[in-house]
Amino acid sequence: MSESEEIRIRVEGNADVSALLLRPTEARWLLLLAHGAGAGMRHPFLEKLANELTSVNVATLRYQFPYMEQRRRAPDSPAIATATVAAAMRTASEVAPGLPLLAGGKSFGGRMTSHAAAQGLLKDVRGLVFFGFPLHPPNKPSTKRADHLPKVPMPMLFLQGTRDTLADLKLLRPICTQLGARATLHIIESADHSFHVLKSSGMDDAAALRHLAETTASWADQL
Repeated sequence: MSESEEIRIRVEGNADVSALLLRPTEARWLLLLAHGAGAGMRHPFLEKLANELTSVNVATLRYQFPYMEQRRRAPDSPAIATATVAAAMRTASEVAPGLPLLAGGKSFGGRMTSHAAAQGLLKDVRGLVFFGFPLHPPNKPSTKRADHLPKVPMPMLFLQGTRDTLADLKLLRPICTQLGARATLHIIESADHSFHVLKSSGMDDAAALRHLAETTASWADQL
């Protein structure tokens, strides 16, 4: 397995943040992989996911949002978060020139990436990947967090579990339908928001992660 390279990302108006570049020898894509609200880029889920993506020739650039870098609890404002995503894109283009870019992340990270795209900040990115899009707070179904998605110009892949309490599929499915060809919804049976799966699904958590990576690579190769 390849080793991660530690780099720094300059966020306009804020201090630098840490990042980890993991690039397989035969990389076909580079995915900007943002963390969720409660854990940083070194969270075991992201570490394992990055390794699985490496196995299917997708490089990853994991990075911190400023609040996580500074060990603050409250997430950054959307303006700071989207500026960080845009800074990660610029850095990716510098450290891996020639590799086509994807962007996304886990929960909060994916949502902030979608806002950056809707604002026109990710012009070099070809597609967005959401590992559990947080459509609403836990067990409080609503669709307000999807209001900006029609403004996202590039294709989007939604990877969602059937037990995800932050995304009622009865609400997410019609949203993806309305987005038309830009949206692909891929369901992981029995997975929760952290992609833990029930034994009855026929997969364990490691197999679920592998499935996420393989689905991402397959979708990207069709862009």
